[in-house]
Amino acid sequence: MKFPTNFPISAIATTAVFVLSLAAATATTTDVIFSCDEDEGEYADTDLETDSAGNIYGTTVLGGDFGSGTVFKLSPTPTGWVHTVLYSFTSGADGGEPYKGVTADREGNLYGSAVTGGSGSCEGGCGVVYKLTNSGGTWSQTVIHAFTGGDDGSGPGARVTLDPSGNVYGMAPTGGAYGSGTIYKIHQEHNGAWNLEVVHAFTGGADGATGSAGRMVLRHRRLYGAATAGGTYGSGVVFELRPTGRGGWNFRTIYSFRGQPDGVFPYGALLFDRVGNIYGTTYYGGANGIGSVYQLSPRATGEWNESVLYSFQEGSDGNSPISNLVADVVGNLYGTTSEGGLGSGTIFKLSPIGGGQWMETVVHAFQGPPDGGFAYNGMVVDGFGNFYGATVHGGDNDDGSVYKFTP
Repeated sequence: MKFPTNFPISAIATTAVFVLSLAAATATTTDVIFSCDEDEGEYADTDLETDSAGNIYGTTVLGGDFGSGTVFKLSPTPTGWVHTVLYSFTSGADGGEPYKGVTADREGNLYGSAVTGGSGSCEGGCGVVYKLTNSGGTWSQTVIHAFTGGDDGSGPGARVTLDPSGNVYGMAPTGGAYGSGTIYKIHQEHNGAWNLEVVHAFTGGADGATGSAGRMVLRHRRLYGAATAGGTYGSGVVFELRPTGRGGWNFRTIYSFRGQPDGVFPYGALLFDRVGNIYGTTYYGGANGIGSVYQLSPRATGEWNESVLYSFQEGSDGNSPISNLVADVVGNLYGTTSEGGLGSGTIFKLSPIGGGQWMETVVHAFQGPPDGGFAYNGMVVDGFGNFYGATVHGGDNDDGSVYKFTP
């Protein structure tokens, strides 16, 4: 919700002709602003959230007071960043191992999911969706749904989406009526109770399976997201959910990935431009089978055209992206790779250069401690134009890091 989804690249043709640049841009900088450790939380497999004051919020999968992960806040000061653990999970009824970060509402409360703990038939618990409420600087945690491992799903690892009415949407990768995961909506009743409704149960067929970890995008009252597997060709899908007006939803697969040299396994969140094109990454696929950046363009007939914008080379450009993409004000796209580069992943840039061509540039190759290492998430752009991201390893203690990237 804090990165720009409107960027002016609509005039660029989508012909799949690209130029590769492996030279790192000297004008960019990447600085670790926080190094994780076991006591305060480690393994920062998290998207980041920012607020209007410049604070950063995220989660760690492990560490904290009980070793089961944390929700944290980084606050800017004139002398650096102050780290605060807002909550430490116990892996009990409150949940454990929170992946992919939190989403803030208009009042500054935070919502997220945790893949273990809670209750249900799963070993170690089937996971929860939770709310952290800020009351005068004191944070309290409430579980708004504990998954059962039945029709509601299990192991929710995707970042959640909020609508203007305060409803919470997300995906669970397993469980559900067909065992292939669910898309859910949680709404609060007038009496304060929270109720979960299964919006769609993946069948593992043409509709896909195993919802991605990326946050679904709410656009014009419709939800868009990706499922990492299934689809017509078994390589994942991008989907649209359209409200019916009677409280229901119509699910539609708008693209099924075809396998190499197309994309395979889309894990990250989607990015829209101002004319409705969608951009994303895939973990496998592309010309070399190790990941791609793709674009989906809507047609007047309601169909979508797909173009592979870049295929990773398994060299210094990196490989296996799991990240979302973000854009700057002139239409360049930025993302991360989970591997490659110098061995610990990269930050890459795709620049439109006219005539249907794009240039790929490695703007930072992660080096591991004390630099970051292995970016399993993309970046966020705050209201001041600052780029921030997290890595699961690296930092001073090799327990993960949060970094600031300056293009």
